[in-house]
Amino acid sequence: MLGPSIHVDSFARDRLPPLEAWPAMPQGDLAYPEVLNAAVELTDRMVERGFGDRVALIGNGRRRTYKELTDWTNRLARTLVETYGVVPGQRILIRSANNPAMVACWLAATKAGAVVVNTMPMLRAGELAKIVDKAEIGLALCDTRILDELVACAKTSRFLKTVVGFDGTANHDAELDRAALDQTVTFEAVRTGRDDVALLGFTSGTTGVPKATMHFHRDILAIADTYARHVLRVVPEDVFVGSPPLAFTFGLGGLAVFPLRFGAAAALIETATPPNLVRIVETYKATICFTAPTAYRAMLAAVGEGADLSSLRVAVSAGETLPAPVYEAWTARTGTPILDGIGSTEMLHVFISNTLDDHGPGRTGRPVPGFEAKVVDDVLREVPRGTVGRLAVRGPTGCRYLDDPRQGEYVRDGWNVTGDAFVQDEDGYFRFAARSDDMIVSAGYNIAGPEVEAALLAHPAVAECAVVGAPDEARGEIVEAFVVPAPGFDPGPLLVRELQDHVKATIAPYKYPRSVRFVDALPKTSTGKIQRFVLRARDA
Repeated sequence: MLGPSIHVDSFARDRLPPLEAWPAMPQGDLAYPEVLNAAVELTDRMVERGFGDRVALIGNGRRRTYKELTDWTNRLARTLVETYGVVPGQRILIRSANNPAMVACWLAATKAGAVVVNTMPMLRAGELAKIVDKAEIGLALCDTRILDELVACAKTSRFLKTVVGFDGTANHDAELDRAALDQTVTFEAVRTGRDDVALLGFTSGTTGVPKATMHFHRDILAIADTYARHVLRVVPEDVFVGSPPLAFTFGLGGLAVFPLRFGAAAALIETATPPNLVRIVETYKATICFTAPTAYRAMLAAVGEGADLSSLRVAVSAGETLPAPVYEAWTARTGTPILDGIGSTEMLHVFISNTLDDHGPGRTGRPVPGFEAKVVDDVLREVPRGTVGRLAVRGPTGCRYLDDPRQGEYVRDGWNVTGDAFVQDEDGYFRFAARSDDMIVSAGYNIAGPEVEAALLAHPAVAECAVVGAPDEARGEIVEAFVVPAPGFDPGPLLVRELQDHVKATIAPYKYPRSVRFVDALPKTSTGKIQRFVLRARDA
Protein backbone atom coordinates (compact mmCIF):
# COMPACT_ATOMS: atom_id res chain seq x y z
CA MET A 1 0.00 0.00 0.00
CA LEU A 2 1.44 3.35 -1.05
CA GLY A 3 1.85 5.99 1.61
CA PRO A 4 0.73 9.60 1.12
CA SER A 5 2.51 11.87 -1.36
CA ILE A 6 3.48 15.53 -1.09
CA HIS A 7 4.18 15.83 -4.82
CA VAL A 8 2.42 18.75 -6.48
CA ASP A 9 3.65 17.48 -9.83
CA SER A 10 2.28 13.93 -9.83
CA PHE A 11 4.04 12.78 -13.03
CA ALA A 12 6.16 10.13 -11.29
CA ARG A 13 3.47 8.69 -9.06
CA ASP A 14 1.01 8.60 -11.93
CA ARG A 15 3.45 6.47 -13.94
CA LEU A 16 4.34 3.89 -11.33
CA PRO A 17 3.48 0.34 -12.40
CA PRO A 18 0.18 -0.94 -11.00
CA LEU A 19 0.69 -2.36 -7.52
CA GLU A 20 -0.05 -5.90 -8.71
CA ALA A 21 2.96 -5.65 -11.06
CA TRP A 22 5.38 -4.76 -8.26
CA PRO A 23 7.71 -7.31 -6.72
CA ALA A 24 7.18 -8.24 -3.10
CA MET A 25 9.19 -5.81 -0.95
CA PRO A 26 9.45 -7.15 2.60
CA GLN A 27 10.89 -4.40 4.79
CA GLY A 28 12.09 -6.71 7.56
CA ASP A 29 13.68 -4.72 10.36
CA LEU A 30 13.68 -1.49 8.34
CA ALA A 31 11.23 1.05 9.68
CA TYR A 32 11.02 4.55 8.24
CA PRO A 33 8.57 7.29 9.22
CA GLU A 34 5.75 8.17 6.87
CA VAL A 35 7.32 11.60 6.28
CA LEU A 36 10.87 11.12 5.05
CA ASN A 37 13.33 13.16 2.99
CA ALA A 38 16.46 11.14 2.23
CA ALA A 39 18.65 14.22 1.69
CA VAL A 40 17.74 15.61 5.11
CA GLU A 41 18.72 12.30 6.69
CA LEU A 42 22.14 12.46 5.01
CA THR A 43 22.93 16.08 5.93
CA ASP A 44 20.88 18.05 8.50
CA ARG A 45 20.18 14.96 10.56
CA MET A 46 23.87 14.08 10.65
CA VAL A 47 24.69 17.54 12.02
CA GLU A 48 22.03 17.06 14.69
CA ARG A 49 23.68 13.78 15.59
CA GLY A 50 27.00 15.51 16.25
CA PHE A 51 28.83 14.96 12.96
CA GLY A 52 28.89 18.64 11.95
CA ASP A 53 32.66 19.07 12.23
CA ARG A 54 33.56 15.79 10.58
CA VAL A 55 34.64 15.75 6.93
CA ALA A 56 31.89 14.62 4.56
CA LEU A 57 33.26 15.26 1.06
CA ILE A 58 36.77 15.65 -0.33
CA GLY A 59 37.37 16.88 -3.85
CA ASN A 60 38.95 19.55 -6.03
CA GLY A 61 41.40 20.50 -3.30
CA ARG A 62 38.82 21.04 -0.55
CA ARG A 63 37.45 19.16 2.44
CA ARG A 64 33.85 19.96 3.34
CA THR A 65 32.38 19.12 6.72
CA TYR A 66 28.85 17.87 7.31
CA LYS A 67 27.88 21.36 8.54
CA GLU A 68 29.32 22.96 5.40
CA LEU A 69 27.58 20.41 3.18
CA THR A 70 24.28 21.00 5.00
CA ASP A 71 24.55 24.78 4.62
CA TRP A 72 25.58 24.47 0.96
CA THR A 73 22.71 22.19 0.04
CA ASN A 74 20.19 24.33 1.95
CA ARG A 75 21.27 27.42 0.00
CA LEU A 76 20.99 25.52 -3.27
CA ALA A 77 17.60 24.05 -2.38
CA ARG A 78 16.21 27.47 -1.48
CA THR A 79 17.54 28.80 -4.79
CA LEU A 80 15.88 26.02 -6.76
CA VAL A 81 12.54 26.80 -5.15
CA GLU A 82 12.66 30.61 -5.00
CA THR A 83 14.63 31.43 -8.15
CA TYR A 84 13.74 28.59 -10.51
CA GLY A 85 10.29 27.71 -9.20
CA VAL A 86 10.90 24.03 -8.50
CA VAL A 87 7.86 22.23 -7.08
CA PRO A 88 7.68 18.84 -5.37
CA GLY A 89 7.62 16.02 -7.90
CA GLN A 90 9.28 18.00 -10.70
CA ARG A 91 12.04 16.14 -12.50
CA ILE A 92 15.51 17.70 -12.47
CA LEU A 93 18.37 16.36 -14.58
CA ILE A 94 21.91 16.70 -13.20
CA ARG A 95 24.92 16.29 -15.48
CA SER A 96 28.45 16.18 -14.10
CA ALA A 97 31.50 14.09 -13.42
CA ASN A 98 32.16 12.87 -9.87
CA ASN A 99 32.74 15.96 -7.73
CA PRO A 100 31.31 17.46 -4.51
CA ALA A 101 29.20 19.96 -6.47
CA MET A 102 27.28 17.15 -8.13
CA VAL A 103 26.56 15.56 -4.75
CA ALA A 104 25.43 18.94 -3.41
CA CYS A 105 23.10 19.51 -6.35
CA TRP A 106 21.58 16.03 -5.95
CA LEU A 107 20.99 16.57 -2.24
CA ALA A 108 19.58 20.06 -2.79
CA ALA A 109 17.14 18.95 -5.47
CA THR A 110 16.05 16.07 -3.23
CA LYS A 111 15.49 18.47 -0.32
CA ALA A 112 13.33 20.57 -2.64
CA GLY A 113 11.17 17.50 -3.25
CA ALA A 114 12.28 17.02 -6.85
CA VAL A 115 12.73 13.70 -8.64
CA VAL A 116 16.38 13.61 -9.67
CA VAL A 117 17.83 12.11 -12.85
CA ASN A 118 21.63 11.91 -12.66
CA THR A 119 23.35 11.55 -16.04
CA MET A 120 26.79 10.73 -17.37
CA PRO A 121 28.99 13.59 -18.59
CA MET A 122 29.85 11.92 -21.91
CA LEU A 123 26.28 11.48 -23.16
CA ARG A 124 25.54 13.25 -26.42
CA ALA A 125 22.56 15.46 -27.17
CA GLY A 126 20.62 12.64 -28.82
CA GLU A 127 21.12 10.32 -25.86
CA LEU A 128 20.16 13.06 -23.42
CA ALA A 129 17.04 13.77 -25.48
CA LYS A 130 15.78 10.20 -24.92
CA ILE A 131 16.11 10.65 -21.16
CA VAL A 132 14.54 14.12 -21.22
CA ASP A 133 11.59 12.88 -23.26
CA LYS A 134 11.04 9.75 -21.16
CA ALA A 135 10.99 11.68 -17.86
CA GLU A 136 9.56 14.93 -19.28
CA ILE A 137 12.33 17.00 -17.74
CA GLY A 138 12.01 20.79 -17.84
CA LEU A 139 15.02 21.85 -15.74
CA ALA A 140 18.64 20.66 -15.88
CA LEU A 141 21.65 21.49 -13.73
CA CYS A 142 25.00 21.05 -15.44
CA ASP A 143 28.68 21.53 -14.73
CA THR A 144 29.59 24.54 -16.86
CA ARG A 145 32.58 22.68 -18.32
CA ILE A 146 30.27 20.25 -20.15
CA LEU A 147 27.28 22.41 -21.07
CA ASP A 148 27.43 22.09 -24.86
CA GLU A 149 25.58 18.80 -25.41
CA LEU A 150 22.85 19.66 -22.92
CA VAL A 151 22.33 23.09 -24.48
CA ALA A 152 22.09 21.41 -27.89
CA CYS A 153 19.53 19.00 -26.46
CA ALA A 154 17.46 21.87 -25.06
CA LYS A 155 17.34 23.67 -28.42
CA THR A 156 15.26 20.92 -29.98
CA SER A 157 13.46 19.54 -26.89
CA ARG A 158 9.77 20.11 -26.31
CA PHE A 159 10.30 19.56 -22.56
CA LEU A 160 13.71 20.91 -21.53
CA LYS A 161 13.40 24.69 -21.29
CA THR A 162 15.95 25.70 -18.66
CA VAL A 163 19.61 24.68 -18.32
CA VAL A 164 21.42 26.15 -15.31
CA GLY A 165 25.19 25.91 -14.95
CA PHE A 166 27.00 25.15 -11.72
CA ASP A 167 30.72 25.22 -10.99
CA GLY A 168 32.09 21.70 -10.68
CA THR A 169 35.41 23.07 -9.41
CA ALA A 170 35.88 24.68 -6.00
CA ASN A 171 35.37 28.26 -7.25
CA HIS A 172 31.55 28.50 -6.98
CA ASP A 173 31.50 30.82 -9.97
CA ALA A 174 28.53 29.92 -12.14
CA GLU A 175 24.87 30.91 -12.44
CA LEU A 176 23.52 28.52 -9.82
CA ASP A 177 26.35 29.23 -7.37
CA ARG A 178 25.97 32.99 -7.67
CA ALA A 179 22.22 32.80 -7.18
CA ALA A 180 22.75 30.76 -4.00
CA LEU A 181 25.31 33.10 -2.44
CA ASP A 182 22.72 35.48 -0.96
CA GLN A 183 20.49 32.72 0.39
CA THR A 184 20.39 31.80 4.05
CA VAL A 185 21.78 28.48 5.24
CA THR A 186 18.42 27.38 6.57
CA PHE A 187 15.79 25.65 4.49
CA GLU A 188 12.64 23.84 5.50
CA ALA A 189 13.00 20.75 3.32
CA VAL A 190 9.89 19.48 1.57
CA ARG A 191 8.12 16.93 3.76
CA THR A 192 8.19 14.19 1.18
CA GLY A 193 6.64 10.83 1.92
CA ARG A 194 8.77 7.74 2.29
CA ASP A 195 6.95 6.40 -0.79
CA ASP A 196 7.48 9.51 -2.90
CA VAL A 197 9.75 8.92 -5.89
CA ALA A 198 13.12 10.60 -5.25
CA LEU A 199 15.31 9.18 -8.00
CA LEU A 200 15.02 7.90 -11.55
CA GLY A 201 17.83 5.58 -12.56
CA PHE A 202 18.19 4.95 -16.26
CA THR A 203 19.54 1.51 -17.05
CA SER A 204 22.89 1.30 -18.81
CA GLY A 205 23.51 -0.54 -22.05
CA THR A 206 19.95 -0.33 -23.34
CA THR A 207 18.97 0.36 -26.92
CA GLY A 208 15.90 2.05 -28.30
CA VAL A 209 13.57 3.50 -25.66
CA PRO A 210 15.48 3.68 -22.36
CA LYS A 211 14.14 2.13 -19.17
CA ALA A 212 13.91 4.32 -16.08
CA THR A 213 13.80 2.69 -12.66
CA MET A 214 11.87 4.51 -9.93
CA HIS A 215 13.23 4.69 -6.39
CA PHE A 216 11.58 6.10 -3.27
CA HIS A 217 13.14 8.09 -0.45
CA ARG A 218 13.04 4.97 1.72
CA ASP A 219 14.86 2.96 -0.95
CA ILE A 220 17.84 5.33 -0.84
CA LEU A 221 18.24 4.74 2.88
CA ALA A 222 17.48 1.02 2.64
CA ILE A 223 20.55 0.24 0.53
CA ALA A 224 22.71 1.82 3.23
CA ASP A 225 20.87 0.13 6.06
CA THR A 226 21.32 -3.30 4.46
CA TYR A 227 24.46 -3.67 2.35
CA ALA A 228 26.57 -0.83 3.78
CA ARG A 229 25.62 -1.56 7.38
CA HIS A 230 25.86 -5.35 7.38
CA VAL A 231 28.39 -6.14 4.65
CA LEU A 232 30.75 -3.15 4.63
CA ARG A 233 30.20 -2.34 8.32
CA VAL A 234 30.77 1.34 7.70
CA VAL A 235 32.08 3.46 10.58
CA PRO A 236 32.63 7.24 10.78
CA GLU A 237 36.38 6.79 10.36
CA ASP A 238 35.98 5.29 6.88
CA VAL A 239 37.05 7.12 3.72
CA PHE A 240 35.43 5.94 0.48
CA VAL A 241 37.01 6.14 -2.98
CA GLY A 242 36.07 4.60 -6.29
CA SER A 243 35.49 4.80 -10.02
CA PRO A 244 31.73 4.22 -10.54
CA PRO A 245 30.03 7.40 -11.77
CA LEU A 246 27.62 9.09 -9.39
CA ALA A 247 25.25 9.10 -12.37
CA PHE A 248 24.83 5.34 -11.86
CA THR A 249 22.97 4.07 -8.82
CA PHE A 250 25.96 1.89 -7.91
CA GLY A 251 28.23 4.94 -7.72
CA LEU A 252 25.65 7.12 -5.98
CA GLY A 253 25.27 4.50 -3.29
CA GLY A 254 28.95 3.69 -2.86
CA LEU A 255 30.33 7.23 -3.05
CA ALA A 256 27.55 9.36 -1.55
CA VAL A 257 24.74 7.52 0.25
CA PHE A 258 26.90 5.02 2.15
CA PRO A 259 29.48 7.41 3.60
CA LEU A 260 26.94 10.14 4.41
CA ARG A 261 24.55 7.72 6.11
CA PHE A 262 27.21 6.75 8.67
CA GLY A 263 29.19 9.96 9.15
CA ALA A 264 32.11 8.81 7.00
CA ALA A 265 33.86 10.69 4.18
CA ALA A 266 34.02 10.30 0.39
CA ALA A 267 37.04 11.38 -1.64
CA LEU A 268 35.79 12.09 -5.17
CA ILE A 269 37.85 12.24 -8.35
CA GLU A 270 36.61 13.13 -11.82
CA THR A 271 39.02 10.86 -13.70
CA ALA A 272 39.23 7.62 -11.76
CA THR A 273 42.04 5.83 -13.58
CA PRO A 274 43.89 3.15 -11.61
CA PRO A 275 46.91 5.45 -11.05
CA ASN A 276 44.57 8.17 -9.77
CA LEU A 277 42.84 5.71 -7.46
CA VAL A 278 46.20 4.60 -6.08
CA ARG A 279 47.15 8.22 -5.52
CA ILE A 280 43.92 9.11 -3.73
CA VAL A 281 44.10 6.02 -1.52
CA GLU A 282 47.61 6.98 -0.49
CA THR A 283 46.80 10.67 -0.02
CA TYR A 284 43.64 10.33 2.06
CA LYS A 285 44.30 6.91 3.63
CA ALA A 286 41.14 5.56 2.07
CA THR A 287 39.62 2.49 3.69
CA ILE A 288 36.93 1.36 1.20
CA CYS A 289 37.39 1.23 -2.56
CA PHE A 290 34.84 0.56 -5.32
CA THR A 291 36.17 -0.25 -8.78
CA ALA A 292 36.27 -2.86 -11.54
CA PRO A 293 38.37 -6.06 -11.65
CA THR A 294 40.56 -4.67 -14.44
CA ALA A 295 41.43 -1.67 -12.26
CA TYR A 296 42.36 -3.89 -9.34
CA ARG A 297 44.81 -5.73 -11.61
CA ALA A 298 46.43 -2.41 -12.49
CA MET A 299 46.48 -1.34 -8.85
CA LEU A 300 48.23 -4.60 -7.98
CA ALA A 301 50.97 -3.73 -10.44
CA ALA A 302 51.33 -0.37 -8.68
CA VAL A 303 51.71 -2.15 -5.34
CA GLY A 304 54.54 -4.14 -6.86
CA GLU A 305 56.19 -0.84 -7.77
CA GLY A 306 55.97 0.47 -4.21
CA ALA A 307 52.48 1.95 -3.91
CA ASP A 308 51.02 1.88 -0.39
CA LEU A 309 47.43 0.60 -0.21
CA SER A 310 47.71 -0.57 3.38
CA SER A 311 44.97 1.80 4.58
CA LEU A 312 42.31 -0.14 2.65
CA ARG A 313 40.28 -2.48 4.82
CA VAL A 314 37.92 -3.65 2.06
CA ALA A 315 37.87 -3.58 -1.74
CA VAL A 316 34.53 -3.90 -3.51
CA SER A 317 34.58 -5.31 -7.03
CA ALA A 318 32.13 -3.53 -9.31
CA GLY A 319 30.91 -3.67 -12.87
CA GLU A 320 31.24 -7.35 -13.65
CA THR A 321 32.05 -10.67 -12.02
CA LEU A 322 35.37 -10.92 -10.21
CA PRO A 323 37.68 -13.52 -11.79
CA ALA A 324 39.21 -15.91 -9.30
CA PRO A 325 42.81 -15.11 -10.37
CA VAL A 326 42.24 -11.41 -9.56
CA TYR A 327 40.74 -12.29 -6.18
CA GLU A 328 43.63 -14.58 -5.34
CA ALA A 329 46.32 -12.15 -6.47
CA TRP A 330 44.74 -9.23 -4.61
CA THR A 331 44.26 -11.02 -1.31
CA ALA A 332 47.73 -12.58 -1.47
CA ARG A 333 49.47 -9.29 -2.27
CA THR A 334 47.51 -6.88 -0.05
CA GLY A 335 45.97 -9.04 2.68
CA THR A 336 42.79 -7.02 2.19
CA PRO A 337 39.44 -8.69 1.43
CA ILE A 338 38.09 -8.07 -2.06
CA LEU A 339 34.33 -8.61 -2.14
CA ASP A 340 32.46 -9.64 -5.23
CA GLY A 341 28.72 -9.05 -5.34
CA ILE A 342 25.84 -8.37 -7.68
CA GLY A 343 23.36 -5.52 -7.87
CA SER A 344 21.25 -3.85 -10.51
CA THR A 345 19.79 -0.48 -11.36
CA GLU A 346 16.35 -2.03 -10.87
CA MET A 347 17.23 -3.06 -7.29
CA LEU A 348 19.21 0.18 -6.74
CA HIS A 349 22.31 -1.53 -5.33
CA VAL A 350 23.95 -4.81 -4.23
CA PHE A 351 21.69 -7.63 -3.07
CA ILE A 352 24.04 -10.65 -3.04
CA SER A 353 27.61 -10.35 -1.79
CA ASN A 354 30.59 -11.93 -0.16
CA THR A 355 31.30 -10.54 3.30
CA LEU A 356 34.32 -9.56 5.36
CA ASP A 357 34.08 -12.80 7.32
CA ASP A 358 33.05 -15.07 4.45
CA HIS A 359 34.62 -14.51 1.06
CA GLY A 360 36.29 -16.68 -1.51
CA PRO A 361 37.28 -16.94 -5.16
CA GLY A 362 34.80 -17.55 -7.94
CA ARG A 363 31.63 -16.92 -5.97
CA THR A 364 29.21 -14.02 -5.65
CA GLY A 365 28.20 -14.88 -2.10
CA ARG A 366 24.94 -15.01 -0.20
CA PRO A 367 21.96 -12.62 -0.09
CA VAL A 368 22.57 -9.37 1.78
CA PRO A 369 20.57 -9.33 5.06
CA GLY A 370 17.03 -8.31 4.20
CA PHE A 371 17.11 -9.96 0.76
CA GLU A 372 16.38 -13.50 -0.41
CA ALA A 373 17.33 -15.15 -3.69
CA LYS A 374 16.89 -18.39 -5.61
CA VAL A 375 17.84 -19.92 -8.95
CA VAL A 376 14.84 -20.76 -11.12
CA ASP A 377 13.86 -22.17 -14.49
CA ASP A 378 11.74 -20.43 -17.11
CA VAL A 379 8.52 -21.02 -15.17
CA LEU A 380 10.07 -19.84 -11.87
CA ARG A 381 10.47 -23.28 -10.33
CA GLU A 382 13.56 -23.44 -8.15
CA VAL A 383 16.16 -25.69 -9.78
CA PRO A 384 18.30 -28.24 -7.91
CA ARG A 385 21.53 -27.04 -6.32
CA GLY A 386 24.38 -27.07 -8.82
CA THR A 387 22.07 -26.40 -11.78
CA VAL A 388 22.35 -23.28 -13.93
CA GLY A 389 19.21 -21.16 -13.97
CA ARG A 390 17.95 -17.60 -13.77
CA LEU A 391 18.52 -15.52 -10.67
CA ALA A 392 15.40 -14.33 -8.83
CA VAL A 393 15.60 -11.97 -5.87
CA ARG A 394 13.38 -9.91 -3.59
CA GLY A 395 13.93 -7.61 -0.64
CA PRO A 396 13.25 -4.08 0.62
CA THR A 397 14.01 -2.58 -2.82
CA GLY A 398 12.73 -3.74 -6.18
CA CYS A 399 11.96 -2.99 -9.79
CA ARG A 400 9.44 -0.30 -10.66
CA TYR A 401 9.87 0.86 -14.25
CA LEU A 402 8.54 4.27 -15.24
CA ASP A 403 5.51 3.70 -17.47
CA ASP A 404 7.07 0.70 -19.23
CA PRO A 405 5.46 -2.55 -20.42
CA ARG A 406 8.78 -4.30 -19.76
CA GLN A 407 7.88 -4.32 -16.05
CA GLY A 408 6.29 -7.72 -16.63
CA GLU A 409 9.56 -9.11 -18.03
CA TYR A 410 11.60 -8.23 -14.96
CA VAL A 411 9.01 -8.85 -12.24
CA ARG A 412 7.22 -12.20 -12.14
CA ASP A 413 5.14 -13.65 -9.30
CA GLY A 414 6.53 -11.11 -6.86
CA TRP A 415 10.20 -11.78 -7.70
CA ASN A 416 12.73 -9.64 -9.55
CA VAL A 417 14.05 -11.97 -12.25
CA THR A 418 17.36 -10.61 -13.43
CA GLY A 419 19.06 -11.23 -16.76
CA ASP A 420 21.75 -13.34 -15.09
CA ALA A 421 22.43 -17.07 -15.12
CA PHE A 422 23.54 -18.38 -11.71
CA VAL A 423 24.24 -21.57 -9.83
CA GLN A 424 23.61 -22.06 -6.12
CA ASP A 425 26.00 -24.63 -4.71
CA GLU A 426 25.35 -27.16 -1.95
CA ASP A 427 26.67 -24.74 0.67
CA GLY A 428 24.20 -22.05 -0.35
CA TYR A 429 26.64 -19.76 -2.17
CA PHE A 430 25.51 -18.15 -5.40
CA ARG A 431 27.99 -18.38 -8.24
CA PHE A 432 27.75 -16.31 -11.38
CA ALA A 433 27.53 -18.31 -14.61
CA ALA A 434 26.85 -15.62 -17.19
CA ARG A 435 24.46 -12.99 -18.29
CA SER A 436 21.62 -15.00 -19.75
CA ASP A 437 22.46 -13.64 -23.18
CA ASP A 438 26.17 -14.38 -22.63
CA MET A 439 25.65 -18.09 -22.12
CA ILE A 440 27.37 -19.87 -25.00
CA VAL A 441 25.65 -22.98 -26.33
CA SER A 442 28.13 -25.03 -28.35
CA ALA A 443 27.28 -28.47 -29.72
CA GLY A 444 24.64 -28.82 -27.01
CA TYR A 445 26.91 -27.78 -24.15
CA ASN A 446 26.16 -24.72 -22.02
CA ILE A 447 29.40 -22.79 -21.53
CA ALA A 448 29.65 -19.71 -19.32
CA GLY A 449 31.96 -17.16 -20.87
CA PRO A 450 33.22 -15.74 -17.53
CA GLU A 451 34.48 -19.19 -16.51
CA VAL A 452 36.63 -19.36 -19.64
CA GLU A 453 37.81 -15.80 -19.03
CA ALA A 454 38.91 -16.70 -15.49
CA ALA A 455 40.91 -19.63 -16.85
CA LEU A 456 42.61 -17.44 -19.45
CA LEU A 457 43.40 -14.72 -16.91
CA ALA A 458 45.33 -17.25 -14.84
CA HIS A 459 47.89 -17.45 -17.67
CA PRO A 460 50.73 -14.88 -17.45
CA ALA A 461 50.44 -14.04 -21.16
CA VAL A 462 46.92 -12.62 -20.72
CA ALA A 463 46.59 -9.01 -19.60
CA GLU A 464 42.86 -8.81 -20.30
CA CYS A 465 40.33 -10.92 -22.13
CA ALA A 466 36.67 -11.26 -23.03
CA VAL A 467 34.88 -14.38 -24.20
CA VAL A 468 31.79 -14.49 -26.43
CA GLY A 469 29.96 -16.99 -28.55
CA ALA A 470 30.79 -16.82 -32.27
CA PRO A 471 28.47 -18.29 -34.92
CA ASP A 472 29.57 -21.67 -36.24
CA GLU A 473 27.85 -23.82 -38.84
CA ALA A 474 28.72 -27.15 -37.27
CA ARG A 475 28.32 -26.34 -33.56
CA GLY A 476 25.88 -23.45 -33.60
CA GLU A 477 28.38 -21.40 -31.63
CA ILE A 478 32.00 -21.74 -30.63
CA VAL A 479 33.83 -20.13 -27.75
CA GLU A 480 35.81 -17.17 -29.00
CA ALA A 481 38.32 -15.28 -26.87
CA PHE A 482 39.51 -11.73 -27.47
CA VAL A 483 42.85 -11.42 -25.70
CA VAL A 484 45.03 -8.43 -24.87
CA PRO A 485 48.49 -10.00 -24.55
CA ALA A 486 50.73 -9.06 -21.66
CA PRO A 487 53.97 -7.23 -22.50
CA GLY A 488 56.73 -9.52 -23.70
CA PHE A 489 54.50 -12.19 -25.23
CA ASP A 490 54.28 -12.73 -28.97
CA PRO A 491 50.63 -12.80 -30.12
CA GLY A 492 51.04 -15.56 -32.66
CA PRO A 493 49.90 -19.13 -33.41
CA LEU A 494 52.15 -20.64 -30.75
CA LEU A 495 50.55 -18.52 -28.06
CA VAL A 496 47.08 -19.44 -29.33
CA ARG A 497 47.86 -23.13 -28.87
CA GLU A 498 49.45 -22.48 -25.48
CA LEU A 499 46.36 -20.63 -24.24
CA GLN A 500 44.01 -23.29 -25.58
CA ASP A 501 45.98 -26.03 -23.88
CA HIS A 502 46.05 -24.00 -20.67
CA VAL A 503 42.25 -23.67 -20.64
CA LYS A 504 41.82 -27.38 -21.39
CA ALA A 505 44.03 -28.14 -18.41
CA THR A 506 42.24 -25.68 -16.13
CA ILE A 507 38.54 -26.35 -16.82
CA ALA A 508 36.56 -28.95 -18.79
CA PRO A 509 38.29 -29.33 -22.17
CA TYR A 510 35.11 -28.77 -24.20
CA LYS A 511 35.03 -25.18 -22.89
CA TYR A 512 38.31 -24.15 -24.48
CA PRO A 513 38.25 -21.23 -26.95
CA ARG A 514 38.33 -22.64 -30.48
CA SER A 515 39.03 -19.12 -31.71
CA VAL A 516 41.55 -16.76 -30.10
CA ARG A 517 41.86 -13.24 -31.45
CA PHE A 518 44.54 -10.90 -30.18
CA VAL A 519 43.57 -7.24 -29.80
CA ASP A 520 45.26 -4.10 -28.51
CA ALA A 521 42.35 -3.20 -26.23
CA LEU A 522 38.84 -4.33 -25.32
CA PRO A 523 35.80 -2.10 -25.87
CA LYS A 524 34.59 -0.77 -22.51
CA THR A 525 32.06 1.59 -21.00
CA SER A 526 33.19 4.58 -18.96
CA THR A 527 32.88 2.45 -15.82
CA GLY A 528 35.31 -0.17 -17.11
CA LYS A 529 32.62 -2.69 -18.09
CA ILE A 530 33.60 -4.79 -21.10
CA GLN A 531 31.14 -4.32 -23.97
CA ARG A 532 30.78 -7.89 -25.17
CA PHE A 533 27.97 -6.94 -27.52
CA VAL A 534 30.55 -4.96 -29.53
CA LEU A 535 32.68 -8.08 -29.85
CA ARG A 536 29.67 -10.17 -30.85
CA ALA A 537 28.78 -7.57 -33.47
CA ARG A 538 32.22 -8.00 -35.05
CA ASP A 539 31.48 -11.67 -35.60
CA ALA A 540 27.99 -10.98 -36.87
